[in-house]
Amino acid sequence: LRILPWQLFVEMGKDGEFDIDFKSPAAASPPAPAPAPAAAEPTKTEEKKKEEEDDDTPGLGNGGTEPGKYVWTQTLAEVSVTVPLPDNTRGKDLSVTIARTSLKVGMKKDKGEWIINAPLTKPAIVDDSFWTVEDGNRLVINLQKSNQMEWWDSVCEGHKKIDVKKISPENSSLGDLDGETRKTVEKMMFDQRQKAMGLPTSDEQTKLDAIEGFKKAHPEMDFSNAKMNM
Repeated sequence: LRILPWQLFVEMGKDGEFDIDFKSPAAASPPAPAPAPAAAEPTKTEEKKKEEEDDDTPGLGNGGTEPGKYVWTQTLAEVSVTVPLPDNTRGKDLSVTIARTSLKVGMKKDKGEWIINAPLTKPAIVDDSFWTVEDGNRLVINLQKSNQMEWWDSVCEGHKKIDVKKISPENSSLGDLDGETRKTVEKMMFDQRQKAMGLPTSDEQTKLDAIEGFKKAHPEMDFSNAKMNM
């Protein structure tokens, strides 16, 4: 069997005559263009990472994580920030500045580089805030909140936020509060849930109840076109 280095092509020319041509297989059949590489589908690990980045549900302790930097928790009174450190780190190895409206954390040996260097989301009470190194491998910062009746959605501006409407304080934490403070906290939690559902807050409901009571007491009055300023 002899394999010829060309192929015979017969085509009808413009003059009505057949054109015959001999071409090598390579010339006769140019290679088809390589198919475009298919777009890589995200792996399960990538999908999980993306979901975690988009998830604004508060973590254990009603805080969250700033990827690669720290984890944090909070109560109504304070915020606790835990920063991983190299083993055998001592307090004198760190540069930590807690200000009323900002926080800076870095290693002294890494001049000009900061682990945290940003404005705080909410003001802190500097005199009641402090930091310590635990087990030589983590920095724990306790920030005392200026307003101890509100939740923080992040430690610093520009960092990952949580949805404070999804915060569910543990019953034990509420039980530690005095009666008046506990009532205030429970009222705040109720109002947050009501707002999230588009329902009236406790104060708004009280006003609505008063209006309904007035209507019942004065059936002769027409309130159909009344304007209510809540």
